[in-house]
Amino acid sequence: MEDGITIALDNRELLSGICGANDGNLKIIEGSLGGLITARGNEIRFEGPDENGVRRFKSVIENLVKAVEDGEEPTPDYIRALTGDFISETGEPQFSASGPDNAAFFRDSMIQIPQGFRRVYPRSKNQAEYIRAMRENDICFCAGPAGTGKTYLAIAQALQHVLSKKLRKLVLTRPVVEAGENLGFLPGDLIQKINPYLRPLYDAMESLIPYEVIRRMEETRTIEIAPLAYMRGRSLNDCMVILDEAQNTTREQMKMFLTRIGCGARAVITGDATQIDLPHKTDSGLLHAIKILKDIEGLSFSFLHTADVARNPLIKKIIQAYHENEA
Repeated sequence: MEDGITIALDNRELLSGICGANDGNLKIIEGSLGGLITARGNEIRFEGPDENGVRRFKSVIENLVKAVEDGEEPTPDYIRALTGDFISETGEPQFSASGPDNAAFFRDSMIQIPQGFRRVYPRSKNQAEYIRAMRENDICFCAGPAGTGKTYLAIAQALQHVLSKKLRKLVLTRPVVEAGENLGFLPGDLIQKINPYLRPLYDAMESLIPYEVIRRMEETRTIEIAPLAYMRGRSLNDCMVILDEAQNTTREQMKMFLTRIGCGARAVITGDATQIDLPHKTDSGLLHAIKILKDIEGLSFSFLHTADVARNPLIKKIIQAYHENEA
């Protein structure tokens, strides 16, 4: 037996803002909650499979009403995140992002980038806590499998800090370790040689801000590419530093990098412990740092899991298949 609810809004303009272009927002909500939505006049009706779906729909609409009244235009990303459940490591729903007790937590974790294409919202509770950790700690570690948003969210948070003038510049670095292939000697100067390794970071930036903004940041040296091997002796002050693919650092490289962080700087270290390309996996500087630094105040450690994958639903299945095979 289906349950239903009809919600009357103050005016048709409010309903139009909630529905989105060609009712695109309603289609996303239907796909997530598994019900049927109809809009007419200033009313919106939902017929769902159970009482829980009706309750979630009501909470989603209340949050969308507040967003539209605040002058926001709900995007598909926002709708998907709002209608989804925050998922635990085991894959079980922890709580709904649209729940009355969690809406503030969800909205406060949003990243608004000056000159950016869109607001960035967490897709899971672990992602929301990761964003909070980056904001509240000078040095933040994040470990998780591919597709969980660890690099994407780090870039988004860094761009927010730098483009809002809270920090002087963004420094991007990663160890130059090849993933099972010998690429030989790359042509060009230092920047041209390291660019292929930092391409994933640029991919994230290009999805968040216009290319013209990136070029301007490069010209004014607001973005700096710094090979990890050339970090020794530097002191990085008043900047945001992202060390990507940190699972491929050695213990010595990780110690060297962490001791480069200067006054007013913030650092985010991301890595995937399942994709270590070092000859001996036990040499990973990321795993070693997590082990010996976990009790130091001012450092945070965020762990993302297969349930946090936001890149593509198929990625979750692929990662799970590899885990099962290795087990």
